[in-house]
Amino acid sequence: MSKIENKTENGSTESAGECTAGDIQDDKGLGLGVIFFIVAFVVCFLSGTLLFPKLLYSKKEQPFNFDHALHVEEAGDCDSCHSLREDGSYAGIPKLATCLDCHSEDPLGETEDEAVFVEEYVSKEKEVPWYIYSRQPDCVFFSHAAHLKGEKPTDCITCHGPIGESTSLKPYEENRITGYSRDIWGKNIFGIKKHSWDRMKMDDCAECHKKETGHQGYCFQCHK
Repeated sequence: MSKIENKTENGSTESAGECTAGDIQDDKGLGLGVIFFIVAFVVCFLSGTLLFPKLLYSKKEQPFNFDHALHVEEAGDCDSCHSLREDGSYAGIPKLATCLDCHSEDPLGETEDEAVFVEEYVSKEKEVPWYIYSRQPDCVFFSHAAHLKGEKPTDCITCHGPIGESTSLKPYEENRITGYSRDIWGKNIFGIKKHSWDRMKMDDCAECHKKETGHQGYCFQCHK
């Protein structure tokens, strides 16, 4: 046991208290506790950002690769394949009949992907079971016409990114719990986005609506 002394103004000393073995052990315990907390935090943080997404999402490959850049060059802009019906509803992913306007059993190209398309789908008159990156929950109604033909039209890139420039399809990542695409939440687990098309959550829609119209709108506009 040691004694700590402090000098007074007149040079005399006075006892400032005693430092016991218990005090030293308490200090060591506190230090070890802080170190343990930091290590645990780092481990949990890395697990949450690196391991959790791998466990939450499963990767699925599309039936075959699709070259958007090639099709835009041959067919024109997005409207050539992704169009609005006469009643204003969105046609979505083109049906096989639309593809047959350009494709037939005699392939237009010599790629392996087109061979798969012709042999497995065109010749068998079978629709391609694409995985839809932007599929919203069933409780959400989204009007493409209102966004494409409204007072302030929105282009496709704002929500879907420059996909028309891509030559290959990325893997489809499906949430094992909800069954929806990871593109809805976004790649960043914290919801941070760099581009307007990085995610498709309701608060992203509200943010854009407030910016463009001055108000966020009402829930029932999209949730029917």
